[in-house]
Order: sequence, then structure tokens, then C-alpha cells
Amino acid sequence: GRLRLDLAQYREQVAFAQFGSELDKATHDQIERGQRIIEVLKQPQYAPMPLANQIAIVYAVTRGHLDDVPIEAVRRFEDGFHPYLAAHHADLLATLATGDALSDQTMVRLDGAIAEYKKVMCNP
Repeated sequence: GRLRLDLAQYREQVAFAQFGSELDKATHDQIERGQRIIEVLKQPQYAPMPLANQIAIVYAVTRGHLDDVPIEAVRRFEDGFHPYLAAHHADLLATLATGDALSDQTMVRLDGAIAEYKKVMCNP
């Protein structure tokens, strides 16, 4: 769904940017989000990620929660985010692990957990 669309738009904008010199803010932001999505999709070999963690980080990046995280810091964000969720929001991870469609309530809880983690990450 949304992930596939965001990646397709990213690739289209990157191809377009090669021919143009000046990009508007929306195009620039779309390219940067695409770069963050690519970073999130990278996984170390032989280190599979649990479904709940995949859902949480893909949700975070596609909903714009990582737009203010520098691209080079996305991996560090993710490396801390998963243990943070396990320690502070195990019930949310259990809900995500079912693989069911995200309810509005689950999305609100996930938005809150992401915002909470970002505060902790920025103010250790």
C-alpha cells in the first residue's frame, strides 16, 4: 500500500531530479523520506526482524515521524526504538504481532510511543 507508493514516488522524483537543477520543497522532502524508507528497509544479514518491529518502524517512517531524523541517524534511531518499545510498550508490540490491520486506537498508541521515544532519544 502506502510503502510501495512512497517508494515509487521516491524513485520517480530521484529520476526527475537528475534532469533538473532546482527542486521545490515538496520534491526535496519526498526524496528525503524515500531515503529514510530505504534505510529502514535495510536489514543485517541473518538478523530477521520480528513482525511487530517491522510494522512499528515502517509505520513510523511512512507516517513522517522520522522526517526530522537525519538520514545518517535513522539506523541509530531504529536500533534504540525496538528495545524501547519492548521495554515500555510490550502490550503494543503484542497487538502489532497479530498482524491484524491497525485500528485507529492502535495507531494513536503507536504515534504516542514514537513521540515518547523521540523525546527520550533527544534528551537521554
